[in-house]
Amino acid sequence: MKNAILSVSFLFIMTAMAAQNPIVQPGVYLADPSAHQWKDGKMYVYGSRDESPVYYCSWSHDILSSSDLNIWTIYKNRFSSKGPGDEVRYSDDNLYAPDCQYANGSYYMYYCLANNSATEGVAVSKEPTGPFINGKNIRLSGYNEIDPCVFIDDDGQAYYIWGQFSAKMAKLKSDMTEIDSSTIKTNIVTEKEHFFHEGGYMVKRNGIYYFIYAHMGRAGRPTCIGYATSMKPMGPFRYGGVIIDNDHCDPGCWNNHGSIAQFNGNWYVFYHRSTHGSNTMRKACIEPIFFNGDGSINEVEMTSQGAALPLKSDIEIDAARACLLYGNVRIARISDNNEALTDIRNGDVAAYKYLDFKSESGTLHVNAIPGKKEVIIDIALDNSWSPSIGSLIIPADGEAKSARSYSCVIKKVSGIHSLWFRFKGDTEDSFCLDSFIFN
Repeated sequence: MKNAILSVSFLFIMTAMAAQNPIVQPGVYLADPSAHQWKDGKMYVYGSRDESPVYYCSWSHDILSSSDLNIWTIYKNRFSSKGPGDEVRYSDDNLYAPDCQYANGSYYMYYCLANNSATEGVAVSKEPTGPFINGKNIRLSGYNEIDPCVFIDDDGQAYYIWGQFSAKMAKLKSDMTEIDSSTIKTNIVTEKEHFFHEGGYMVKRNGIYYFIYAHMGRAGRPTCIGYATSMKPMGPFRYGGVIIDNDHCDPGCWNNHGSIAQFNGNWYVFYHRSTHGSNTMRKACIEPIFFNGDGSINEVEMTSQGAALPLKSDIEIDAARACLLYGNVRIARISDNNEALTDIRNGDVAAYKYLDFKSESGTLHVNAIPGKKEVIIDIALDNSWSPSIGSLIIPADGEAKSARSYSCVIKKVSGIHSLWFRFKGDTEDSFCLDSFIFN
């Protein structure tokens, strides 16, 4: 399956993507996306590189870029705290969420270190994709925490933002590597007043400062990206609401972390979804967002299409593009460059938003690895409880090691719809769904 991937040194180029979400290819995990459109017109995304289902993040950062939000290029290992390319000589801790800003003719990557050291630092490059070098500790006068972000106001003043449960902010000096400790302000946004958990990020639009963060207000977990607004860069900030909630992206979903950014006149929210039934294996995603006349932001839903048009039903679709999962089902890697729906149980549901059935479709074809027992995939449109438009039986085959093709006739359908797969049968074995297509 399914995306053409070209490898050249540290560079991997994704092509021929059928959908927008996630914006990294199978086998690549990038969380905490901080997005910026730089002077070359491209969008750049800086984030944590996940590598294990048992611990957060890793010891290096990857960077994404795109000129159209559809085809994404990933630059691997552009900053490291350990091993080859180590640029944090004072620590071997793994790296949590980063940010980047451009000033003084250079790009500055702001990073933080894990394992309770919670020290934050900055590295520099002449290019937006690095490599970033010479990691230097930023001294925070006893307020060391996580998740740095830097915002530059219209007057050129840069602000350093960081913190967990209570956001902190201070002015950066003109060298972009030191803070003015006399300007440190705490409780910019808080868990009590704004549902703030971590992951602060700030932009300015039409004179309004938007503080974006991981929002703790639903389900007792920070599954949302929330926001607060102010007319001044250091507040006071008024709670705004939720921009997106990633609940039900995966049974292991715990947190969210992201940003909003303008690209060619339109605004988008960047966020992550969990995979593998784990809260430490996450993938960056994107959705368009919209502002009301009063500056408020409407909450948007998770989709499979992201910033692109609805998925074409007559082009093969990765099953791993599911945007909603209910039950035990999760997205997991089944080979180096392929992910699929796995660990499916009786009654599980997977959804895709949205598909464009431009010409009447009357047949569903799937690629699946059969299990030891028969599985039925019941197909519905628009809602999980909608009447079935057809059912596909996948016979038992406990000896199968690779995907096989199966098909069934469905009621003819046209137009744009969400697609729901409802799984039936005792599937507690190796069964997994790899891809599907309608024609």
